[in-house]
Amino acid sequence: MFVWAVFQQYFPYQFRGYIEKYSQRLLSFVYPYIQITFNEFTGERLMRSEAYSAIESYLSSTSSSQAKRLKADIVKNNGSLVLSMDDHEEVADEFQGVKLWWASGKHVGKTQSFAFYPVTDEKRFYKLTFHKKHRDLIIGPYLKHVLKEGKAIKVRNRQRKLYTNNGSNWSHVVLEHPATFQTLAMEQDKKEEIMEDLVTFSQAEEFYSRIGRAWKRGYLLYGPPGTGKSTMIAAMANLLGYDIYDLELTAVKDNTELRKLLIETSSKSIIVIEDIDCSLDLTGQRRPKKEKKDEAEEMKQHPMHKASKEEAKSSQVTLSGLLNFIDGLWSACGGERLIVFTTNFVEKLDPALIRKGRMDKHIELSYCGFEAFKVLAKNYQKLDSHKLFGRIQDLLREVRITPADVAEHLMPKTASRDLQTCFESLIQALESAKQAQDSNKEDTALIQGLSEKSVQ
Repeated sequence: MFVWAVFQQYFPYQFRGYIEKYSQRLLSFVYPYIQITFNEFTGERLMRSEAYSAIESYLSSTSSSQAKRLKADIVKNNGSLVLSMDDHEEVADEFQGVKLWWASGKHVGKTQSFAFYPVTDEKRFYKLTFHKKHRDLIIGPYLKHVLKEGKAIKVRNRQRKLYTNNGSNWSHVVLEHPATFQTLAMEQDKKEEIMEDLVTFSQAEEFYSRIGRAWKRGYLLYGPPGTGKSTMIAAMANLLGYDIYDLELTAVKDNTELRKLLIETSSKSIIVIEDIDCSLDLTGQRRPKKEKKDEAEEMKQHPMHKASKEEAKSSQVTLSGLLNFIDGLWSACGGERLIVFTTNFVEKLDPALIRKGRMDKHIELSYCGFEAFKVLAKNYQKLDSHKLFGRIQDLLREVRITPADVAEHLMPKTASRDLQTCFESLIQALESAKQAQDSNKEDTALIQGLSEKSVQ
Protein backbone atom coordinates (compact mmCIF):
# COMPACT_ATOMS: atom_id res chain seq x y z
CA MET A 1 0.00 0.00 0.00
CA PHE A 2 2.90 2.37 0.78
CA VAL A 3 4.59 1.66 -2.58
CA TRP A 4 1.30 2.16 -4.45
CA ALA A 5 0.67 5.48 -2.68
CA VAL A 6 4.18 6.67 -3.58
CA PHE A 7 3.66 5.54 -7.19
CA GLN A 8 0.34 7.41 -7.49
CA GLN A 9 1.77 10.57 -5.89
CA TYR A 10 5.21 11.02 -7.46
CA PHE A 11 5.28 9.26 -10.83
CA PRO A 12 4.19 11.37 -13.85
CA TYR A 13 0.74 10.62 -15.30
CA GLN A 14 2.10 9.59 -18.72
CA PHE A 15 4.65 7.26 -17.13
CA ARG A 16 1.98 5.68 -14.93
CA GLY A 17 -0.13 5.01 -18.04
CA TYR A 18 2.73 3.13 -19.69
CA ILE A 19 3.40 1.05 -16.57
CA GLU A 20 -0.27 0.09 -16.19
CA LYS A 21 -0.52 -0.75 -19.89
CA TYR A 22 2.49 -3.07 -19.97
CA SER A 23 1.74 -4.57 -16.57
CA GLN A 24 -1.63 -5.70 -17.91
CA ARG A 25 0.10 -7.32 -20.89
CA LEU A 26 2.57 -9.03 -18.58
CA LEU A 27 -0.27 -10.27 -16.38
CA SER A 28 -2.08 -11.74 -19.40
CA PHE A 29 0.77 -14.23 -19.91
CA VAL A 30 0.32 -15.55 -16.37
CA TYR A 31 -3.46 -15.08 -15.83
CA PRO A 32 -5.32 -17.61 -18.05
CA TYR A 33 -8.83 -16.12 -17.75
CA ILE A 34 -10.75 -13.73 -19.99
CA GLN A 35 -13.27 -11.21 -18.69
CA ILE A 36 -16.17 -9.63 -20.59
CA THR A 37 -18.08 -6.70 -19.07
CA PHE A 38 -21.72 -5.95 -19.94
CA ASN A 39 -22.69 -2.44 -18.79
CA GLU A 40 -26.27 -1.58 -17.88
CA PHE A 41 -26.30 1.61 -19.95
CA THR A 42 -24.61 1.98 -23.32
CA GLY A 43 -24.43 4.49 -26.15
CA GLU A 44 -24.35 8.26 -26.18
CA ARG A 45 -27.92 8.58 -24.86
CA LEU A 46 -27.25 6.02 -22.14
CA MET A 47 -30.05 3.66 -23.21
CA ARG A 48 -30.50 0.54 -21.10
CA SER A 49 -28.67 -2.31 -22.76
CA GLU A 50 -30.82 -5.16 -24.10
CA ALA A 51 -27.92 -7.53 -23.45
CA TYR A 52 -27.80 -6.49 -19.78
CA SER A 53 -31.57 -7.04 -19.39
CA ALA A 54 -31.37 -10.45 -21.06
CA ILE A 55 -28.45 -11.52 -18.83
CA GLU A 56 -30.31 -10.30 -15.74
CA SER A 57 -33.33 -12.45 -16.68
CA TYR A 58 -31.12 -15.44 -17.53
CA LEU A 59 -29.28 -15.32 -14.20
CA SER A 60 -32.49 -15.01 -12.16
CA SER A 61 -32.88 -18.78 -11.77
CA THR A 62 -29.15 -19.47 -11.22
CA SER A 63 -28.66 -16.65 -8.73
CA SER A 64 -31.66 -17.67 -6.62
CA SER A 65 -30.06 -21.05 -5.94
CA GLN A 66 -26.44 -19.90 -5.45
CA ALA A 67 -26.18 -16.27 -4.35
CA LYS A 68 -26.43 -15.36 -0.67
CA ARG A 69 -27.60 -11.78 -1.22
CA LEU A 70 -30.55 -11.32 -3.57
CA LYS A 71 -32.79 -8.55 -4.91
CA ALA A 72 -36.54 -9.20 -5.32
CA ASP A 73 -39.09 -7.72 -7.70
CA ILE A 74 -42.78 -8.48 -8.30
CA VAL A 75 -44.04 -9.69 -11.67
CA LYS A 76 -47.22 -7.73 -12.37
CA ASN A 77 -48.84 -10.51 -14.40
CA ASN A 78 -49.17 -13.07 -11.64
CA GLY A 79 -47.88 -11.34 -8.51
CA SER A 80 -44.95 -13.77 -8.07
CA LEU A 81 -41.45 -12.71 -7.00
CA VAL A 82 -38.47 -12.66 -9.35
CA LEU A 83 -35.07 -12.88 -7.65
CA SER A 84 -31.76 -11.56 -8.96
CA MET A 85 -28.34 -11.38 -7.35
CA ASP A 86 -27.34 -8.26 -5.48
CA ASP A 87 -24.28 -6.13 -6.26
CA HIS A 88 -20.84 -7.72 -5.83
CA GLU A 89 -22.21 -11.28 -5.86
CA GLU A 90 -20.86 -14.12 -8.01
CA VAL A 91 -22.52 -17.28 -9.36
CA ALA A 92 -21.19 -20.14 -11.46
CA ASP A 93 -22.67 -21.49 -14.68
CA GLU A 94 -21.88 -24.47 -16.91
CA PHE A 95 -22.23 -24.86 -20.68
CA GLN A 96 -21.28 -28.01 -22.57
CA GLY A 97 -19.05 -29.11 -19.70
CA VAL A 98 -17.27 -25.74 -19.46
CA LYS A 99 -17.47 -23.86 -16.16
CA LEU A 100 -17.65 -20.05 -16.05
CA TRP A 101 -18.56 -17.33 -13.59
CA TRP A 102 -20.89 -14.32 -13.59
CA ALA A 103 -20.29 -11.45 -11.18
CA SER A 104 -22.41 -8.34 -10.62
CA GLY A 105 -20.89 -5.02 -9.69
CA LYS A 106 -21.28 -1.27 -9.90
CA HIS A 107 -19.13 1.82 -10.38
CA VAL A 108 -20.02 4.63 -7.99
CA GLY A 109 -19.30 8.12 -9.29
CA LYS A 110 -18.78 11.31 -7.31
CA THR A 111 -21.78 12.87 -5.60
CA GLN A 112 -22.69 16.55 -5.73
CA SER A 113 -20.92 18.18 -2.80
CA PHE A 114 -23.28 21.09 -2.08
CA ALA A 115 -26.65 19.57 -3.02
CA PHE A 116 -29.39 19.18 -0.42
CA TYR A 117 -30.23 15.78 -1.92
CA PRO A 118 -26.97 14.38 -3.28
CA VAL A 119 -27.38 12.00 -6.23
CA THR A 120 -24.98 9.09 -6.60
CA ASP A 121 -24.02 8.12 -10.15
CA GLU A 122 -24.15 4.31 -10.07
CA LYS A 123 -23.30 2.28 -13.18
CA ARG A 124 -24.05 -1.40 -12.78
CA PHE A 125 -22.53 -4.17 -14.86
CA TYR A 126 -22.20 -7.93 -15.20
CA LYS A 127 -18.76 -9.47 -15.64
CA LEU A 128 -18.27 -12.86 -17.29
CA THR A 129 -15.06 -14.77 -16.51
CA PHE A 130 -13.91 -17.92 -18.34
CA HIS A 131 -10.71 -19.74 -19.35
CA LYS A 132 -9.10 -18.44 -22.52
CA LYS A 133 -8.97 -21.89 -24.15
CA HIS A 134 -12.81 -21.82 -24.36
CA ARG A 135 -12.90 -18.41 -26.03
CA ASP A 136 -14.68 -19.48 -29.25
CA LEU A 137 -17.29 -21.55 -27.41
CA ILE A 138 -18.19 -18.81 -24.92
CA ILE A 139 -18.17 -15.82 -27.27
CA GLY A 140 -20.17 -17.70 -29.91
CA PRO A 141 -22.72 -20.38 -28.86
CA TYR A 142 -22.82 -19.63 -25.12
CA LEU A 143 -23.55 -15.90 -25.33
CA LYS A 144 -26.12 -16.54 -28.07
CA HIS A 145 -27.76 -19.10 -25.75
CA VAL A 146 -27.76 -16.66 -22.82
CA LEU A 147 -29.35 -13.83 -24.81
CA LYS A 148 -32.00 -16.10 -26.35
CA GLU A 149 -32.98 -17.71 -23.03
CA GLY A 150 -32.89 -14.37 -21.22
CA LYS A 151 -35.23 -12.74 -23.73
CA ALA A 152 -37.60 -15.72 -23.54
CA ILE A 153 -37.71 -15.50 -19.71
CA LYS A 154 -38.30 -11.76 -19.93
CA VAL A 155 -41.24 -12.28 -22.29
CA ARG A 156 -42.79 -14.89 -19.97
CA ASN A 157 -42.53 -12.52 -17.01
CA ARG A 158 -43.65 -9.36 -18.77
CA GLN A 159 -46.96 -7.61 -18.21
CA ARG A 160 -48.98 -8.38 -21.32
CA LYS A 161 -50.98 -5.54 -22.86
CA LEU A 162 -54.01 -4.92 -25.05
CA TYR A 163 -53.39 -2.06 -27.50
CA THR A 164 -55.83 0.02 -29.51
CA ASN A 165 -55.15 2.83 -31.97
CA ASN A 166 -56.33 6.41 -32.03
CA GLY A 167 -55.27 7.52 -35.48
CA SER A 168 -51.59 6.63 -35.82
CA ASN A 169 -50.87 6.22 -32.09
CA TRP A 170 -51.24 3.17 -29.87
CA SER A 171 -52.60 3.26 -26.31
CA HIS A 172 -52.86 0.24 -24.05
CA VAL A 173 -54.38 -1.37 -20.99
CA VAL A 174 -53.32 -4.49 -19.11
CA LEU A 175 -54.51 -7.68 -20.82
CA GLU A 176 -56.27 -9.81 -18.20
CA HIS A 177 -58.67 -11.89 -20.31
CA PRO A 178 -59.11 -15.33 -18.67
CA ALA A 179 -59.95 -17.31 -21.86
CA THR A 180 -57.95 -20.48 -22.56
CA PHE A 181 -58.26 -23.29 -25.07
CA GLN A 182 -59.44 -25.54 -22.24
CA THR A 183 -62.50 -23.33 -21.68
CA LEU A 184 -63.16 -22.71 -25.39
CA ALA A 185 -66.44 -24.24 -26.63
CA MET A 186 -65.12 -26.27 -29.57
CA GLU A 187 -64.45 -29.85 -30.63
CA GLN A 188 -61.34 -31.23 -28.91
CA ASP A 189 -59.66 -32.38 -32.14
CA LYS A 190 -60.02 -28.94 -33.68
CA LYS A 191 -58.65 -27.25 -30.57
CA GLU A 192 -55.60 -29.51 -30.50
CA GLU A 193 -54.95 -28.85 -34.18
CA ILE A 194 -55.00 -25.07 -33.66
CA MET A 195 -52.85 -25.25 -30.52
CA GLU A 196 -50.26 -27.40 -32.29
CA ASP A 197 -50.16 -24.97 -35.22
CA LEU A 198 -49.63 -22.00 -32.87
CA VAL A 199 -46.88 -23.64 -30.83
CA THR A 200 -45.10 -24.82 -33.99
CA PHE A 201 -45.16 -21.27 -35.35
CA SER A 202 -43.76 -19.78 -32.14
CA GLN A 203 -40.77 -22.18 -32.28
CA ALA A 204 -40.04 -21.83 -36.01
CA GLU A 205 -37.68 -18.84 -36.13
CA GLU A 206 -34.86 -20.78 -37.80
CA PHE A 207 -37.29 -22.38 -40.29
CA TYR A 208 -38.70 -19.02 -41.45
CA SER A 209 -35.18 -17.61 -41.73
CA ARG A 210 -34.03 -20.60 -43.79
CA ILE A 211 -36.90 -20.42 -46.30
CA GLY A 212 -36.62 -16.63 -46.62
CA ARG A 213 -40.03 -15.63 -45.25
CA ALA A 214 -41.01 -13.07 -42.63
CA TRP A 215 -41.76 -14.71 -39.28
CA LYS A 216 -45.51 -14.15 -39.29
CA ARG A 217 -48.67 -16.15 -39.84
CA GLY A 218 -52.20 -15.13 -40.79
CA TYR A 219 -55.42 -16.53 -39.30
CA LEU A 220 -58.92 -15.96 -40.67
CA LEU A 221 -61.67 -16.62 -38.11
CA TYR A 222 -65.11 -16.72 -39.69
CA GLY A 223 -68.58 -17.79 -38.64
CA PRO A 224 -71.90 -16.44 -37.36
CA PRO A 225 -72.00 -13.88 -34.53
CA GLY A 226 -71.66 -15.41 -31.07
CA THR A 227 -69.47 -18.35 -32.04
CA GLY A 228 -66.42 -17.21 -30.03
CA LYS A 229 -64.10 -15.45 -32.47
CA SER A 230 -62.94 -12.80 -29.98
CA THR A 231 -62.59 -15.43 -27.25
CA MET A 232 -60.41 -17.49 -29.60
CA ILE A 233 -58.04 -14.51 -30.03
CA ALA A 234 -57.72 -14.10 -26.25
CA ALA A 235 -57.01 -17.84 -25.90
CA MET A 236 -54.27 -17.54 -28.56
CA ALA A 237 -52.65 -14.66 -26.65
CA ASN A 238 -52.79 -16.54 -23.34
CA LEU A 239 -51.34 -19.71 -24.89
CA LEU A 240 -48.33 -17.97 -26.46
CA GLY A 241 -47.93 -15.05 -24.03
CA TYR A 242 -48.36 -12.45 -26.79
CA ASP A 243 -49.61 -8.86 -26.65
CA ILE A 244 -52.73 -7.98 -28.68
CA TYR A 245 -52.95 -4.99 -31.04
CA ASP A 246 -56.63 -4.37 -31.84
CA LEU A 247 -56.43 -2.32 -35.05
CA GLU A 248 -59.41 -0.07 -35.86
CA LEU A 249 -59.07 0.61 -39.59
CA THR A 250 -61.72 3.33 -39.71
CA ALA A 251 -59.56 5.44 -37.35
CA VAL A 252 -56.55 5.25 -39.68
CA LYS A 253 -56.25 8.23 -42.02
CA ASP A 254 -54.29 6.66 -44.89
CA ASN A 255 -51.78 3.98 -45.87
CA THR A 256 -48.89 5.97 -44.38
CA GLU A 257 -50.48 5.95 -40.92
CA LEU A 258 -51.20 2.24 -41.32
CA ARG A 259 -47.53 1.60 -42.04
CA LYS A 260 -46.50 3.70 -39.03
CA LEU A 261 -48.76 1.65 -36.77
CA LEU A 262 -47.20 -1.58 -38.05
CA ILE A 263 -43.66 -0.35 -37.35
CA GLU A 264 -44.57 0.53 -33.75
CA THR A 265 -45.92 -2.95 -32.94
CA SER A 266 -43.60 -5.24 -30.99
CA SER A 267 -42.62 -8.79 -31.76
CA LYS A 268 -44.47 -11.63 -30.03
CA SER A 269 -47.81 -9.97 -30.69
CA ILE A 270 -51.19 -10.57 -32.35
CA ILE A 271 -52.46 -7.88 -34.72
CA VAL A 272 -56.26 -8.14 -34.88
CA ILE A 273 -58.71 -6.60 -37.34
CA GLU A 274 -62.20 -7.59 -36.23
CA ASP A 275 -65.14 -7.64 -38.65
CA ILE A 276 -62.87 -6.92 -41.60
CA ASP A 277 -65.88 -6.95 -43.95
CA CYS A 278 -67.39 -3.99 -42.03
CA SER A 279 -64.20 -2.00 -41.31
CA LEU A 280 -63.77 -0.48 -44.77
CA ASP A 281 -65.27 -0.86 -48.24
CA LEU A 282 -62.21 -2.78 -49.43
CA THR A 283 -64.07 -4.92 -51.97
CA GLY A 284 -65.66 -1.92 -53.68
CA GLN A 285 -62.34 -0.93 -55.22
CA ARG A 286 -62.53 -3.87 -57.64
CA ARG A 287 -66.17 -3.57 -58.68
CA PRO A 288 -67.06 -3.02 -62.35
CA LYS A 289 -67.66 0.53 -63.52
CA LYS A 290 -71.34 -0.20 -64.14
CA GLU A 291 -71.92 -1.03 -60.48
CA LYS A 292 -70.15 2.19 -59.44
CA LYS A 293 -72.40 4.21 -61.78
CA ASP A 294 -75.48 2.56 -60.30
CA GLU A 295 -74.25 3.48 -56.84
CA ALA A 296 -73.70 7.09 -57.93
CA GLU A 297 -77.26 7.30 -59.23
CA GLU A 298 -78.56 5.84 -55.99
CA MET A 299 -76.69 8.49 -54.02
CA LYS A 300 -78.35 11.23 -56.08
CA GLN A 301 -81.80 9.83 -55.33
CA HIS A 302 -81.14 9.23 -51.62
CA PRO A 303 -79.06 12.00 -49.96
CA MET A 304 -78.99 10.11 -46.62
CA HIS A 305 -77.20 7.21 -48.29
CA LYS A 306 -74.69 9.66 -49.69
CA ALA A 307 -73.91 11.06 -46.24
CA SER A 308 -73.38 7.59 -44.79
CA LYS A 309 -71.13 6.58 -47.71
CA GLU A 310 -69.02 9.72 -47.32
CA GLU A 311 -68.62 9.03 -43.61
CA ALA A 312 -67.50 5.47 -44.33
CA LYS A 313 -64.95 6.72 -46.87
CA SER A 314 -63.31 9.20 -44.46
CA SER A 315 -60.45 6.71 -44.14
CA GLN A 316 -58.19 6.62 -47.22
CA VAL A 317 -56.77 3.17 -46.47
CA THR A 318 -56.85 1.16 -49.69
CA LEU A 319 -56.92 -2.54 -50.40
CA SER A 320 -53.39 -2.27 -51.78
CA GLY A 321 -52.22 -0.60 -48.57
CA LEU A 322 -53.79 -3.28 -46.43
CA LEU A 323 -52.25 -6.06 -48.54
CA ASN A 324 -48.80 -4.47 -48.14
CA PHE A 325 -49.47 -4.18 -44.41
CA ILE A 326 -50.10 -7.93 -44.23
CA ASP A 327 -47.68 -9.35 -46.76
CA GLY A 328 -45.46 -6.59 -48.18
CA LEU A 329 -41.92 -5.49 -47.38
CA TRP A 330 -43.03 -3.60 -44.27
CA SER A 331 -44.56 -6.74 -42.77
CA ALA A 332 -41.04 -8.09 -42.19
CA CYS A 333 -40.26 -5.33 -39.64
CA GLY A 334 -39.94 -7.13 -36.32
CA GLY A 335 -40.83 -10.78 -36.02
CA GLU A 336 -43.02 -13.45 -34.47
CA ARG A 337 -46.38 -11.87 -35.26
CA LEU A 338 -49.83 -13.30 -35.82
CA ILE A 339 -52.23 -11.35 -38.02
CA VAL A 340 -55.86 -12.28 -37.33
CA PHE A 341 -58.95 -11.26 -39.30
CA THR A 342 -62.47 -11.99 -38.11
CA THR A 343 -65.62 -11.83 -40.22
CA ASN A 344 -69.21 -13.01 -40.17
CA PHE A 345 -69.41 -13.19 -43.96
CA VAL A 346 -66.26 -14.63 -45.52
CA GLU A 347 -67.79 -14.54 -49.01
CA LYS A 348 -67.76 -10.72 -48.94
CA LEU A 349 -63.97 -10.49 -48.67
CA ASP A 350 -61.70 -9.96 -51.65
CA PRO A 351 -59.98 -13.26 -52.60
CA ALA A 352 -56.60 -11.48 -52.65
CA LEU A 353 -57.06 -10.57 -48.99
CA ILE A 354 -57.59 -14.11 -47.71
CA ARG A 355 -55.44 -16.21 -50.02
CA LYS A 356 -52.83 -18.58 -48.62
CA GLY A 357 -49.65 -16.72 -47.74
CA ARG A 358 -51.67 -13.86 -46.27
CA MET A 359 -54.32 -15.69 -44.29
CA ASP A 360 -52.50 -19.02 -43.97
CA LYS A 361 -55.06 -20.82 -41.81
CA HIS A 362 -58.83 -20.47 -42.15
CA ILE A 363 -60.76 -21.46 -39.02
CA GLU A 364 -64.52 -21.79 -39.14
CA LEU A 365 -66.26 -21.19 -35.82
CA SER A 366 -69.71 -22.64 -36.36
CA TYR A 367 -72.84 -23.35 -34.35
CA CYS A 368 -72.75 -25.26 -31.08
CA GLY A 369 -72.37 -29.03 -31.29
CA PHE A 370 -72.64 -31.54 -28.47
CA GLU A 371 -68.89 -31.57 -27.73
CA ALA A 372 -68.90 -27.78 -27.46
CA PHE A 373 -71.97 -28.00 -25.19
CA LYS A 374 -70.15 -30.40 -22.85
CA VAL A 375 -67.29 -27.88 -22.53
CA LEU A 376 -69.81 -25.16 -21.65
CA ALA A 377 -71.54 -27.43 -19.12
CA LYS A 378 -68.16 -28.12 -17.54
CA ASN A 379 -67.30 -24.41 -17.42
CA TYR A 380 -70.63 -23.09 -16.13
CA GLN A 381 -71.97 -25.97 -14.04
CA LYS A 382 -68.85 -28.10 -13.30
CA LEU A 383 -70.69 -31.08 -14.75
CA ASP A 384 -69.46 -33.90 -17.01
CA SER A 385 -72.75 -35.79 -17.46
CA HIS A 386 -76.47 -35.50 -16.72
CA LYS A 387 -79.66 -37.38 -17.53
CA LEU A 388 -80.81 -34.55 -19.84
CA PHE A 389 -77.64 -34.65 -21.96
CA GLY A 390 -79.19 -37.21 -24.32
CA ARG A 391 -82.19 -34.99 -25.10
CA ILE A 392 -79.91 -31.95 -25.60
CA GLN A 393 -77.67 -33.95 -27.93
CA ASP A 394 -80.63 -34.96 -30.13
CA LEU A 395 -81.84 -31.36 -30.35
CA LEU A 396 -78.39 -29.95 -31.15
CA ARG A 397 -78.22 -32.26 -34.19
CA GLU A 398 -81.31 -30.55 -35.63
CA VAL A 399 -81.11 -26.97 -34.32
CA ARG A 400 -78.56 -24.30 -35.16
CA ILE A 401 -77.71 -22.32 -32.02
CA THR A 402 -74.56 -20.39 -31.15
CA PRO A 403 -72.36 -21.16 -28.12
CA ALA A 404 -73.18 -17.68 -26.78
CA ASP A 405 -76.92 -18.53 -26.72
CA VAL A 406 -76.26 -21.85 -25.00
CA ALA A 407 -74.04 -20.17 -22.41
CA GLU A 408 -76.80 -17.66 -21.65
CA HIS A 409 -79.15 -20.48 -20.59
CA LEU A 410 -76.44 -22.20 -18.53
CA MET A 411 -75.58 -18.98 -16.69
CA PRO A 412 -77.21 -18.98 -13.22
CA LYS A 413 -79.09 -15.68 -12.98
CA THR A 414 -80.42 -16.05 -9.44
CA ALA A 415 -79.12 -17.72 -6.31
CA SER A 416 -82.09 -20.12 -6.26
CA ARG A 417 -81.75 -21.24 -9.89
CA ASP A 418 -80.56 -24.85 -9.80
CA LEU A 419 -78.94 -27.08 -12.40
CA GLN A 420 -82.22 -28.71 -13.48
CA THR A 421 -83.78 -25.33 -14.23
CA CYS A 422 -80.84 -24.27 -16.43
CA PHE A 423 -81.01 -27.43 -18.55
CA GLU A 424 -84.81 -27.27 -18.86
CA SER A 425 -84.54 -23.66 -20.00
CA LEU A 426 -82.02 -24.68 -22.66
CA ILE A 427 -84.19 -27.58 -23.85
CA GLN A 428 -87.21 -25.29 -24.10
CA ALA A 429 -85.20 -22.81 -26.20
CA LEU A 430 -83.95 -25.59 -28.48
CA GLU A 431 -87.45 -26.97 -28.98
CA SER A 432 -88.79 -23.50 -29.81
CA ALA A 433 -85.99 -23.00 -32.33
CA LYS A 434 -86.75 -26.43 -33.84
CA GLN A 435 -90.43 -25.58 -34.27
CA ALA A 436 -89.50 -22.27 -35.92
CA GLN A 437 -87.13 -24.04 -38.32
CA ASP A 438 -89.76 -26.66 -39.21
CA SER A 439 -92.33 -23.94 -39.82
CA ASN A 440 -89.92 -22.07 -42.10
CA LYS A 441 -89.24 -25.25 -44.05
CA GLU A 442 -92.96 -25.83 -44.56
CA ASP A 443 -93.50 -22.25 -45.73
CA THR A 444 -90.59 -22.53 -48.14
CA ALA A 445 -91.88 -25.82 -49.54
CA LEU A 446 -95.38 -24.34 -49.98
CA ILE A 447 -94.03 -21.29 -51.85
CA GLN A 448 -91.96 -23.49 -54.11
CA GLY A 449 -94.97 -25.70 -54.87
CA LEU A 450 -97.14 -22.69 -55.75
CA SER A 451 -94.45 -21.25 -58.01
CA GLU A 452 -94.08 -24.57 -59.87
CA LYS A 453 -97.88 -24.76 -60.44
CA SER A 454 -97.98 -21.21 -61.77
CA VAL A 455 -95.18 -22.02 -64.22
CA GLN A 456 -97.06 -25.09 -65.45
